[in-house]
Amino acid sequence: MKAVHFGAGNIGRGFIGKLLADANVAVTFADVDEPLVDQLSHDQSYKVKVVGSECKIDTVTHVTAVNSASQDVIDQIIHTDMVTTAVGPNVLDIIAKTIATGLTHRFESGNNNPLNIIACENMVRGTTHLKQEIYKHLNSIYHGQADELVGFVDSAVDRIVPPSEAANDDPLEVTVESFSEWIVDKQQFKGDIPAIEGMETTDNLMAFVERKLFTLNTGHIVTAYLGALKGHETVRDAIEDQEIYDQVKAAMQESGEVLVRRYGFDRDMHNAYIDKILSRFANPYLRDEIDRVGRQPIRKLGANDRLIKPLLGTMEYGVENSTLLKGIAAAFKYTNDTDPQAIELQASLKDIGLRPTLAKYTGLDAVGEEAKQIEALFQSL
Repeated sequence: MKAVHFGAGNIGRGFIGKLLADANVAVTFADVDEPLVDQLSHDQSYKVKVVGSECKIDTVTHVTAVNSASQDVIDQIIHTDMVTTAVGPNVLDIIAKTIATGLTHRFESGNNNPLNIIACENMVRGTTHLKQEIYKHLNSIYHGQADELVGFVDSAVDRIVPPSEAANDDPLEVTVESFSEWIVDKQQFKGDIPAIEGMETTDNLMAFVERKLFTLNTGHIVTAYLGALKGHETVRDAIEDQEIYDQVKAAMQESGEVLVRRYGFDRDMHNAYIDKILSRFANPYLRDEIDRVGRQPIRKLGANDRLIKPLLGTMEYGVENSTLLKGIAAAFKYTNDTDPQAIELQASLKDIGLRPTLAKYTGLDAVGEEAKQIEALFQSL
């Protein structure tokens, strides 16, 4: 079995690429980083440091790489069985044209074998979004063939992969936590579902998408923004601050109440899941910097993202949300001179004030009760 994986960065190598290669899938990474592509295609292996209660090093083999802007990636798509991505939500729209070109050549070559495409991104229904973008670039004469032969499989992914340490002499080595979760919508596959250890199937994907978004992502970002306010440098430093720990746990319990009511999750089991996430934040082997987690605050304040979407759920069900509101207020306090979104957000606050800025970026009602509470919290932080 063959796979083309877009994105040879830390997440691509340390998470999805590793799971595929471990399952004896022949993985071809596609990336625009020419030195990275050259080394991967030359070495055809790399090391992954897996850290949990202990630390071990795995060697990933059976891999190669091509430049994602070259004809080589088109040739790979013609013959592959699977396309996966770990490029970031903003890059999906860019690679959509490349994938559409690859599909065109695939169909023209007469390859009528099923192909499954899975976007493994921190976004809700990322593959469905990618499909829409691909179809914009795919000649309409091929839409019916794509509908029949190409599975666009949505997924939920969860693994903390911090940037590699600068002191590391091996640019291909990546560090990942031992915990990983890759859940895919089994209803969207074409042909047989591949047997890949670490890839779980479900017929209720949105429950797991929102469980991850409302727990890992919500907790991570609240830790980052509250940690930034107190001058902490890493997620671990912040979560070991008892005051922050208590607030992050409370925020996840507030968002968790939405999940319990919406999807029927067992409350005790979900509380155990929250505790597991908190222990992951405190992993002594991971140096996950606040500025990595907190960057792009405008995207993270979006209506369908990790702060506002759970808040809207608490409003829908009429449940407690005071800590989530504090996390949102803290997001507007986040400053980072190297992050264009953080700069833009602070400029908007200066130009038009908190509540108009809140409405502009989150869609919340500027005169609503939640906006008033966020403003009061913002002023008190």
